[in-house]
Amino acid sequence: MQLLLSSQQLSETVLDLAAQLHKYHADLTDVVFVGIQQGGVVVGNDIVTAMREMNPGVPVQYGQLDITFYRDDIRKEILTPDTMNLPFAIENKTVVLIDDVLFTGRTIKAALDVLLDYGRPAKVELCVLIDRKEHRQFPIQADYVGKTVTTEKTDKVKLVNKEVVLISQ
Repeated sequence: MQLLLSSQQLSETVLDLAAQLHKYHADLTDVVFVGIQQGGVVVGNDIVTAMREMNPGVPVQYGQLDITFYRDDIRKEILTPDTMNLPFAIENKTVVLIDDVLFTGRTIKAALDVLLDYGRPAKVELCVLIDRKEHRQFPIQADYVGKTVTTEKTDKVKLVNKEVVLISQ
């Protein structure tokens, strides 16, 4: 197991992502943030907390997206759904999807499918903590990236106890 981001580095990376988002979205009126269950919600919680500190008194809309039944590998195992919580309309808004690791792009494709069932956003942006770009299977790329890492296809990148680790298979 290899440490990719220590707890301190993870905190700094989250603050950097929040600063990037703040730079491009100074006016949050038509912007909503959506964490993808499960790891994206963990990262999203921290990013949105930082965004709220950068924008005191300004509402920051944040929800959680469950993609369980939109995954293309659902037939391989029985999955328990996660929490779905989109307490706002996404119609004509900029939706910033947040996930922990961008790997093949399949999770993001499923998230986009779910979003379109809830409405038609004006724009969708992607914010990820870790990008494993050499293994993409769909033409998906992140707008905001905390760290890009080079990995083997069989490796696992996990957010564990406020650290990011690489587990080689």
